[in-house]
Amino acid sequence: MIEPNAPARVIWALGVTQIIGYGTLYYSFSILAPGMARDFSIPLDWLFGLLSLSLLFGGIIAPKAGAWADRFGAGRLMVPGSLGAGLAMTAAACSPNAIAFGISLVLMEVASAFVLYGAAFAAIVQIGGRGAQRSITHLTLIAGFASTLFWPLTGILSDQVDWRTIYLVFAALNILVCMPIHLWVGRLPRQPEAPSCADQEPLAPSATLHPPRNGLFIVMLAAFAIEGLVLASILTHMVPMVSALGLGTAGLVTSSLFGPSQVASRLLNMLFGGRLSQTSLAITSAGLLTMGLGVLFMTSPWLPGVVVFAILFGLGSGLASIVGGTLPLELFGRPGYAARLGWVSSARQFSSALAPFAFAFIMQARGISEAILIGIATGGAAIALFSQVAFLHRRPSSSPTAVPSS
Repeated sequence: MIEPNAPARVIWALGVTQIIGYGTLYYSFSILAPGMARDFSIPLDWLFGLLSLSLLFGGIIAPKAGAWADRFGAGRLMVPGSLGAGLAMTAAACSPNAIAFGISLVLMEVASAFVLYGAAFAAIVQIGGRGAQRSITHLTLIAGFASTLFWPLTGILSDQVDWRTIYLVFAALNILVCMPIHLWVGRLPRQPEAPSCADQEPLAPSATLHPPRNGLFIVMLAAFAIEGLVLASILTHMVPMVSALGLGTAGLVTSSLFGPSQVASRLLNMLFGGRLSQTSLAITSAGLLTMGLGVLFMTSPWLPGVVVFAILFGLGSGLASIVGGTLPLELFGRPGYAARLGWVSSARQFSSALAPFAFAFIMQARGISEAILIGIATGGAAIALFSQVAFLHRRPSSSPTAVPSS
């Protein structure tokens, strides 16, 4: 029996909350960071160190958040998540010093574990059943506009008001727009889990504290962690990095191509990627990220080359967002899906916690070119690990854990 996709209204509603969530909690930070650093009288790299610390705490809570989503329903957990995100942003806006601001950042990252892709993907799987793979693609297609909207929006607002006022506005969006939507989603019925011979049993309770002892799962986590290093390094610093290459205001305009490229990759995958396995898409996503950085390294500060970089990196990032939700579903099935997704988020965030601070340090100490070269090498490692996932998945011993992609 083919299980239904999530209703279109659910996908559109969650798409709105993902645009607001990623735009306010993630993409706005790099634009507002210089003003924050001046306000608190701390070096900019220290501020990114606070962001890294907050990502660590977010990574710690992610597996537990996934386990709770399996138990109580992801949609229900997104309601307090939205409230927590808004209150944390309000606390950040009212912070009297860097220490209080750092605590607020930690609370924002903890809240994000309950409202961003991990929770939204789990909600779609619980509502839409195994047919949710296509629904996840649709959701990422809509949410891809987050950077396109919030990078320029934050830049425009920062020319008019200070970062504290902007954070208060963004806090209101999380509470007044996202929370009612999540309340509605949380009331929708969940599809019953009916394990087939292709599905694994649900994760044991101890899996919320320790990842499952499965070779394929561990390699998958490592691949996502390495890819997360590349994504977090570049996405956090894309606007200042491209601007520092000597492009001036053209850097912000060029960076805005990243969002449409994310959307384009998801649209192409929705139209033509149905016959491709999620492992193939994972390799492709890591390859596009690496190719984009390679073009940037060889051509900067030539404007057309930077444009190609933004497009390729956006294409790779768009696919990475999809496979982050669909690859665990293809490999391991629906039972325990949210908990496994929590471990994927944790792996990405632990590696990403070091990326903003480390990349900023490398750019300042060794220059942008060497930082980009290190990103290329890291992307190559991600390609190799996802290729290993594909190899292990195709072996006869791993076939019992596979599920069809449709």
